Amino acid sequence: MKVAFATLGCRVNVYESEAMTEKFIREGYEVVDFSEKADVYVINTCSVTNMGDKKSRQIIGRARRQNSEAIIAAVGCYSQIAPKEVSSIEGVDVVLGTRNKGDIVYFVNKAKEERKPQIEVSGVLKNKKFENLKIEDYREKTRAFLKIQDGCNRFCTYCLIPYTRGAVCSKDFKVVLNEIKQLAEHGFKEIILSGIHTASYGLDLEGNVTLISLLEEIENIDGIERVRIGSIEPAFFTPEVVEKIKNMKKLCPQFHLSLQSGCTSTLKRMNRRYTADEYEEIVKVLRDNLKNVSITTDVIVGFPGETEEEFNETYEFLKRNKLTKTHIFKFSPRTGTKAHDMENQIDGKIKEERSKKLIALNKINERKFTKSLVGRTMDVLIEQEVKGEEGIYEGYTRNYVKVHVKGISEKEIGKIINVKILEEKGDYSIGNVVK
Repeated sequence: MKVAFATLGCRVNVYESEAMTEKFIREGYEVVDFSEKADVYVINTCSVTNMGDKKSRQIIGRARRQNSEAIIAAVGCYSQIAPKEVSSIEGVDVVLGTRNKGDIVYFVNKAKEERKPQIEVSGVLKNKKFENLKIEDYREKTRAFLKIQDGCNRFCTYCLIPYTRGAVCSKDFKVVLNEIKQLAEHGFKEIILSGIHTASYGLDLEGNVTLISLLEEIENIDGIERVRIGSIEPAFFTPEVVEKIKNMKKLCPQFHLSLQSGCTSTLKRMNRRYTADEYEEIVKVLRDNLKNVSITTDVIVGFPGETEEEFNETYEFLKRNKLTKTHIFKFSPRTGTKAHDMENQIDGKIKEERSKKLIALNKINERKFTKSLVGRTMDVLIEQEVKGEEGIYEGYTRNYVKVHVKGISEKEIGKIINVKILEEKGDYSIGNVVK
């Protein structure tokens, strides 16, 4: 039997797809590329934007065309928020939400045996139990994602995530540490702690557990040399937190610091819990305390009521702060959110114009950062040989700049080596090994 996966959305979805893949492998399935004919297709859906829903439907249709007899399972956020809509899509046999993915093989087998659709979508708003989907087979990997948290209590006015993922729930502290030790034993040098609202890790646990206390414990785990945090709220970086992290040897100086707008008035309508000035101060504090720190972010353009003046505030904010990379999204009204029904919705053409301006600015800011590293020696975790470039390998610096390295061999994959950055090429830099 063959199974194929298609994963949309965030790193948490990627992690959960890998965990589900292992469950199929243990049942004797062969994993094939989604473009191939398979007996089972699993689509791990995303519902952050309307486009996520649309892509999910398109991929479901593609799977059905590839094999009309296959079992098709749609799981994840889109299934959670709109189970009836997903189950009505022609060809869908299994519909699971965000907290039922661990039972994927059971429901696929049940759909085969009973020859009727299986729908299992439980309510998540009151569910605070962490579903411990664990990855155990880490062959041919250099960085390991570790999901430590799920859910969100923030209810930003544009976002459906609290309705698709439910309330904050955290993986047990000791379980996380044991899994990290296992990753170290597998030879991993780097782990990425991920979640839906990672900064809230430990909020629901006893014993005063926090993300900081977890990071402090990881400092003492032999074998792990790098730790990254997934997307994180700016308010996480209090003076006390910064004082602690600046002395951590393993925490990478690279943070995806959610912004969404550089205009305080817009942030207030979004129900973001900081001002533009507060965000800017946090950026300054991080840069003052962490050498070569890289700060990336997300920005939404065309939020309801965003005037030209408010957009310009965001533009000037990004121009002034020169963040390493900005992911720009055009506002997408989601049914069920407050922003969907707000007045003064922005015309699509205006959103497109504003998006293009920020994309152009991002390219300038991104290249300024990577150029600032030219001439410096950085440690690089080698991940793989560059496709089509024999003898050239790529990896990432601690602040997550991709580097192409000459003069090394396959045996360096998975190792951290010192590299002098010689040239910046836009999407990557070029460097030589320092011996």
